[in-house]
Amino acid sequence: MLQSRDGLRTLSGRRVIIVGAGPGGLATALLLARAGVHVTLLEKDPAVGGRTKTIEAPGGFRFDIGPTFFLYPQILADIFETCGERLEDHVKLERLDPQYHLVFEAGGEIRATNDMDRLEAEVARIAPDDARNVRKFFADNRVKLKFFKPVLEQAFHTLRAMASPAMIAALPHLHPGRSVDKDLRRYFKDPRVRLAFAFQTKYLGMSPFRCPSLFTILSFLEYEHGVYHPVGGCGAVSEAMAGLARRMGVDIRLGAGVERVLFEGKRASGVVCNGETLQADAVVINGDFAKVIQDLVPQQHRPRWRDAKIEKARLSCSTFMLYLGLDGPMPEALGHHTILLSEDYARNIREITDGILPMQPSLYVQHAGFTDGGMAPPGQTSLYVLVPVPNLKAGIDWKGLRETYRRLVLDRLKLLGLGDIESRIRYERIVDPTEWRDEFFVHEGATFNLAHDLMQMLYFRPHNRFGPGLYLVGGGTHPGSGLPVIYEGARITARLLIEELSAGRVGAASAGIPTTAPLAASGDAT
Repeated sequence: MLQSRDGLRTLSGRRVIIVGAGPGGLATALLLARAGVHVTLLEKDPAVGGRTKTIEAPGGFRFDIGPTFFLYPQILADIFETCGERLEDHVKLERLDPQYHLVFEAGGEIRATNDMDRLEAEVARIAPDDARNVRKFFADNRVKLKFFKPVLEQAFHTLRAMASPAMIAALPHLHPGRSVDKDLRRYFKDPRVRLAFAFQTKYLGMSPFRCPSLFTILSFLEYEHGVYHPVGGCGAVSEAMAGLARRMGVDIRLGAGVERVLFEGKRASGVVCNGETLQADAVVINGDFAKVIQDLVPQQHRPRWRDAKIEKARLSCSTFMLYLGLDGPMPEALGHHTILLSEDYARNIREITDGILPMQPSLYVQHAGFTDGGMAPPGQTSLYVLVPVPNLKAGIDWKGLRETYRRLVLDRLKLLGLGDIESRIRYERIVDPTEWRDEFFVHEGATFNLAHDLMQMLYFRPHNRFGPGLYLVGGGTHPGSGLPVIYEGARITARLLIEELSAGRVGAASAGIPTTAPLAASGDAT
């Protein structure tokens, strides 16, 4: 539990405002409400979820906007359990097998599965020698995750956290001087096999040739703990969280655009929302860090992250999206997740990193109807297509290139057996990097937030406790991007905030609350 019963009474008069009802904001709201805090959750959009929402388009086609699958559900299950609920009573998660179908333009394919015998056989079809090292890779990464998990669970709001017992224990297993690709070379000689265990760095918007070797745990997590489809789309998870939050007393206000955070001296004391002043004991911001922090918090209240530093920050790539509602079914061979890996993947990644628009891009296709018939009307198909591209710092003229790039992507889909789809399109929406910026408030259209290089991780990433009475949650803060990591970040943020409120650092005298209020022994939801 996050808080003892005495702690619940202690915090019952406290008020916290959360800005943004994305996954991190929703998870933080649940944990704070469970601790007895009065939570007001303000969301500018007409629905919760941020980019983790599912929309219904004209014609009855349903699409996830951003994330299309669910990894490592145990963290969210723990949060629900803390709230006295079972995740499976609120959301149906279908474990996928195969997890995805990898198609190498250079030749060969792998249908990824967590069945080790089948996976070895899949790898052996293109690289027999590498197949012998599959189990070794998983054994080593099982140990790596064991040592790094406590690091992901701790806060890094002070520099001495870099020398915590958990961090010191993890260091021998992290090999910070290696990239993901370099680490994988110890197991796999065939570059296609390395890609099968490295493309997951794209979840962070990073290159496997630059991403720290720590992140080989991403592919391990998929195989060890599963890739899931939430029935109804990933937005069903956000809606379930919001429903539970409302039942726990969280005041969720939609269409509530926050204009700025208010301060009394150095301490955050509330917000201005739709012209109205709302007071609070603390404020939590859940949004794209580089965008929202500049919009809502004056520079004098963020001395470590002034505008000049944000301008120099390394950002993730962006994405070019097609959401297609198609007449008729898909070929039987097209599974739930399909990934086309460019013939010269290293060049593809290098172009994105260097700000060059790839003309032979890799792409990802989600055919959710393969598993979930409710994602499109009977006899029709909702197709989600994602292409990694440079963010807006590259200066690409998307207005001029939009239609040309659409045509290129449709032509690339022919390599997956989708050669006749244009005549079948009944609904279409394109989201390019400019729309990620303008419609979804993503800084420079960098879809996956700040890059996860060594100098933008842990203590060097924006802190969960950002300042007096001001907290952050989301992919732009510690521990980083990806749904399970964001949920872990919510646990860290909620724990720090509850500790601050319980210790009476925020207005204790006026509330008549002693500064020796008890803290939970565990300090966490697990």
